[in-house]
Amino acid sequence: MGSVLVIDDDPHIRELVAALLDRAGFASAAAADGRQALRVLGETQVDLCIVDAMMPLLDGVEFCRAARRYHPELPLLMLTAKGQLGDKARGFEAGADDYLVKPFEGAELIMRVRALLRRYRKVVDQTARAGRLALDSAGHVATLDGTPIDLPLKEFDLLFLLAAHKGRTLTREFILDEVWGYGFDGNTRTLDVHINRLRDRFGETNGFRIATVRGLGYRLEDVA
Repeated sequence: MGSVLVIDDDPHIRELVAALLDRAGFASAAAADGRQALRVLGETQVDLCIVDAMMPLLDGVEFCRAARRYHPELPLLMLTAKGQLGDKARGFEAGADDYLVKPFEGAELIMRVRALLRRYRKVVDQTARAGRLALDSAGHVATLDGTPIDLPLKEFDLLFLLAAHKGRTLTREFILDEVWGYGFDGNTRTLDVHINRLRDRFGETNGFRIATVRGLGYRLEDVA
């Protein structure tokens, strides 16, 4: 689902944001200032940064400039107490993708993180494979050994999400948010029904299976 680097000189904010990310299914790392964050980026795979504007040694704006220079495809979300238009303009000019002012709602933070990751993944990751099946999200096209097959839209979106995170267990909450939208309040059996339809449509002879991880969610795996 992604790894997020939380950059803030306030340890309480780092702990709070890390807890929110953990509950939403994200892995997280932390840094107390921009210099430390740049070192982490050089050593660890990071999918997104949440960065405070006011920090010692190297503040958030300068961190964004440096990160953009060396990691141009890295999503950057500024999380700061500064809400003036000029402050926001400096953040965006430095390379920030989004801006959230403290105090913030945890649910909104997670929504913005997911939206940024979706935005970047749509640019970078438009194709995925599940065994003998190739999926192209740009045109919602599925092909089996090169032959196009018809899939209902939600089944395609669900299969693409699982295939794009192949080998990872995705929680039911994450899947519902990504495929049916944040705050989906329909029948929670909807996900199980669509999973069963995909299983009926594609057996293991197609080179993959969708495994149930009891108490958590689902995982797509290639099979020989």
